[in-house]
Amino acid sequence: MLATELSGFALDDDMSDTLVVPVSQSGTTTDTNRTVDLVRARGAAVVAIVNRRNSDLVEKADGVLFTSDGRDVEMSVASTKAFYAQVAAGFLLAEGIAEVLGCADHARASAVLDGLRRLPAAMGSVLAQREQIAAAAARHAPPRSAWAVVGNGANRVAAEEVRIKLSELCYKSIACDATEDKKHIDLSSEPLVFVCAAGLAGPNADDVAKEVAIYRAHKAVPVVVATEGQAFPAAVATVAVPPVHPALAFVLSAMAGHLFGYGAALAIDHQALVLRQARAAIEAALSSADDASALLERLAPVLAPVARRVLDGLRSGAYDGHLPAAEALEVASLLRYASGLSPLESYELDYGKLGLPSVVVEDLTNALTRAIDELTRPIDAIKHQAKTVTVGISRSEGALLGARLVREVLAAGGERDRLGYRSLRTLAALEPAISEVVGYTRYRIEDDGGGSPGIEVVDKGGVAAGLTSRAEIDGVLRGTKHRVATQREVTVAIGASDGRTVVIAPETRGHQVVGLVLLHVRAAGLLAPADARGVLEGYQGRYAALVDAVTETEPIFDDEVLGEVPIVELLTQPVHLLAERWRR
Repeated sequence: MLATELSGFALDDDMSDTLVVPVSQSGTTTDTNRTVDLVRARGAAVVAIVNRRNSDLVEKADGVLFTSDGRDVEMSVASTKAFYAQVAAGFLLAEGIAEVLGCADHARASAVLDGLRRLPAAMGSVLAQREQIAAAAARHAPPRSAWAVVGNGANRVAAEEVRIKLSELCYKSIACDATEDKKHIDLSSEPLVFVCAAGLAGPNADDVAKEVAIYRAHKAVPVVVATEGQAFPAAVATVAVPPVHPALAFVLSAMAGHLFGYGAALAIDHQALVLRQARAAIEAALSSADDASALLERLAPVLAPVARRVLDGLRSGAYDGHLPAAEALEVASLLRYASGLSPLESYELDYGKLGLPSVVVEDLTNALTRAIDELTRPIDAIKHQAKTVTVGISRSEGALLGARLVREVLAAGGERDRLGYRSLRTLAALEPAISEVVGYTRYRIEDDGGGSPGIEVVDKGGVAAGLTSRAEIDGVLRGTKHRVATQREVTVAIGASDGRTVVIAPETRGHQVVGLVLLHVRAAGLLAPADARGVLEGYQGRYAALVDAVTETEPIFDDEVLGEVPIVELLTQPVHLLAERWRR
């Protein structure tokens, strides 16, 4: 799951039963790290798979699987080696978890681990095909403006990874789809389709072969990665990879895609070579020119073959994929003038200015520069560097931290890092029910594992300063405070001996309550029905419990009755007693 999807839509108030595994190359990705902050505040455990040691993510995680093999600082979208190492770490972590939980399939685990050991040799075999893969990329990638990557099963993982690398290396916006869905989407664009199909067998392989035939029938250009022995007759090119464990075959699809992307970027960049040569020739002529009128005469023999090559490429469609029509048209037109194929007398009709040799050469130089920029793929320097974008999701809880009861708990000495998200939200929801905070007591809880946790007063203030707490007498955690520590829920209570209304918030470290903040408060009395409902909905699911108790015997639940009952009673009385108010 994407970190942003988790933080936006899949957080629970209490995630103490959840293990979150963030995967990051750099350990500095804003969205990932912010999500880790949010899940840890809700009690989740975090085991990170990360390449860079001493990164922010390492500091935030409870445990780390390092994938670094020496050079651990990579400034770009995750490097290919980081991806392969992350896959291996994921398998190892999964097998470890299964072993701990007692549900491991040892035969399968042994086969997968053996497959991981053998995987580098298989990857070496794919790497040995680099020239053939580059040749396929050079032949099919540059002319196509629309590209797509598809895969099914585990190959969807490979497809997503290849899409990133193709986009990163070739500066393309690329679709990524399930293999079977592609025929329903955009085959009308006649795209280059990179098909990740390594490890498929039986009916799955047969179905993908049919899909590839459909792509080809719609004039798409399918390039397929398949395990040796698989046949895809409709593919324009097939990259055959060695057989490996079926659970790991997608890694070879990804590797072939990485090599294809590298070859495609080189091929696109190579298209700029003739334009660079033309610009270099112009610069050399300018540096030695004495007579501007003779400039074109000296350049014409050099530029004439360049013009022919460029015009031949434009006619054949070689530049269709990556050179915009406006740039292509201007370069072609200016090369014709500079090489003498078009008379300078016509220049003013086309460009609105006199066709002086110096003007033509200047315009051509500028046009060549723009076209070269469009085709240049430096490979080792990403055009829009991912790590320069430092502002990610906020998913802020600033509004909760600004709530009055939250501020009172923090002012009483409660530590922000020990107040879980559920506690913060409950305190904020209780705000309309409390008219005033008149004092506080802060407790430390110590549990030596003997079954009787101890409690100690740390600080007191306000009206509590003159009160003696039972904890100061016997030091045993009991009663309502014991319930709060056990349930780890913010709780409103009325003292059995003194009738004082209090709000108690737990402080937790990991999965253990280590302290309590008790606020002495004055309740607000009656609230408007809508306000009372909001308070109850935010307090331990009390509104839903009350509705259930009432509708056990009554046909409907009337919210208006909430406005007739003091809010402190709605918060503290047993639900079955409150329900009687609706049965009058």
